Amino acid sequence: MSYLVVYLATFIVFLAVDFVGLSYMIKPLFQREIAPLMLENFRVVPAFLFYAFLVFVVMWFVGWPALSEGKSLFWVFGSAALIGAASYGTYEFTNYAVLKDWTATMVMADLSWGTFLTGASCTAGVAITRAFGLA
Repeated sequence: MSYLVVYLATFIVFLAVDFVGLSYMIKPLFQREIAPLMLENFRVVPAFLFYAFLVFVVMWFVGWPALSEGKSLFWVFGSAALIGAASYGTYEFTNYAVLKDWTATMVMADLSWGTFLTGASCTAGVAITRAFGLA
């Protein structure tokens, strides 16, 4: 039960916080830099699949071990942020390596955002689960 709760809590926090970050930070930057490449409306299914899979990976390596082994929230944040950096970094550095209009500013903004978002979301999910006494 606690594994499902931490997954759902992390997923919901991730979506809510990322909506704010994408709306007010990432989207305006990307529109300024690569507007002709952007869709008017994003593709929901690929975005959902990425989020669902990323949160599952973070749960597998961070959230579930944190609950079963009593890891600190500091450990949770650092470990989840590392996975976020690897995930967002793969996307950003690959685009920067092969796309002529991709900028270092885009790389640093999205990489920083994804690293923070992943660490903070998992930390919140674990904290919420523990607050309900499910750890």
